[in-house]
Amino acid sequence: MSRPAKVVINLPALRHNFSRIRTLAPNSRVMAIVKADAYGHGLVRIAQCLEHADAFGVACLEEARELRQAEIQQRIILLEGPYSGDELSEISQLGIDMVVHDLSQVEMLDQNQLIKPVCIWLKLDTGMHRLGFSPDLASDVLARLEQFPCVKEIRLMTHLASANNREDPMTSEQINCFSQFNKNMSLEKTIANSAAILAFPDAHVDWVRPGIMLYGVSPFANSNGPQEGLKPVMTLKSRLITVKALKTGEPVGYGATWRCPEDMSVGVVAAGYGDGYPRHAESGTPVLVNGKRVELIGRASMDMLTVDLRSQPQAKTGDPVVLWGEGLPVEEIAKHAGTIPYEMLCAVHKRLEFEYGEA
Repeated sequence: MSRPAKVVINLPALRHNFSRIRTLAPNSRVMAIVKADAYGHGLVRIAQCLEHADAFGVACLEEARELRQAEIQQRIILLEGPYSGDELSEISQLGIDMVVHDLSQVEMLDQNQLIKPVCIWLKLDTGMHRLGFSPDLASDVLARLEQFPCVKEIRLMTHLASANNREDPMTSEQINCFSQFNKNMSLEKTIANSAAILAFPDAHVDWVRPGIMLYGVSPFANSNGPQEGLKPVMTLKSRLITVKALKTGEPVGYGATWRCPEDMSVGVVAAGYGDGYPRHAESGTPVLVNGKRVELIGRASMDMLTVDLRSQPQAKTGDPVVLWGEGLPVEEIAKHAGTIPYEMLCAVHKRLEFEYGEA
């Protein structure tokens, strides 16, 4: 029998979330963001499941190559563009779209002859100040790219800095800045990330770019996925591997940071930070044992966690445990650990068994 800790990926939940996106933005094409191994869910399996996506967004050429090798035929967009001119030949051969956000990438295109022309997504910096050209400079860059024989098509994009805060006026300012730049242009464009898909319909335009919401997680700090009409795709599961009867005052775990307030049962779960569970999850973080909430106690270990079983005196070795996912939103665990759901999903370790389910 393999180690009890495993990851269950609910593919029908993924399709539900994709359908939710289609409902919210019915007039937009969907670029499903599958970078970082599809946020830890498995790049190829997730892309194969999203057969109705219009395109996939990735962070690097290695991810794009993996999708093409798996015979994924949809448009693939290299979201940070090429890192060097040496990548352009393969980008061209694989039929990969590329973002252009820096003058060095413009020079790469100018200095390389490609077998097949490439499709460009020109990125505007409308206020996030991470990647992209200022609107003043972007006009000249666009005019230059239009003259390159190696450029087949050009689309426009920007990225929103604060769409995960529905009240922040910055999002409307960015949308207006982007709209002013391209108001007399017929080029296709994309603005909306997950938060904007849910909260800012004006940002939907020709393409939307869902990331975290595809996986059933809310991009907002004050809600979880189910509250936004989404279903969790990843569930991290394990089992109790022992139950200990401890006395009042006895310590639990490294550093003896938690002591039993009374005679009680403590369960040991086969999962820890070596599997991707956040090491800084505090005592009191919820865990499901037999589908009912109990609390994490003491420090997370590399391979084990300890839980308070006073509310479940009948719990025994072998009983099922859910650490996040179905019935226990990952957003809630992230708050207890002082992190964000994105980091937790991406941190799940590949030593775990991944089970892809249709039920």
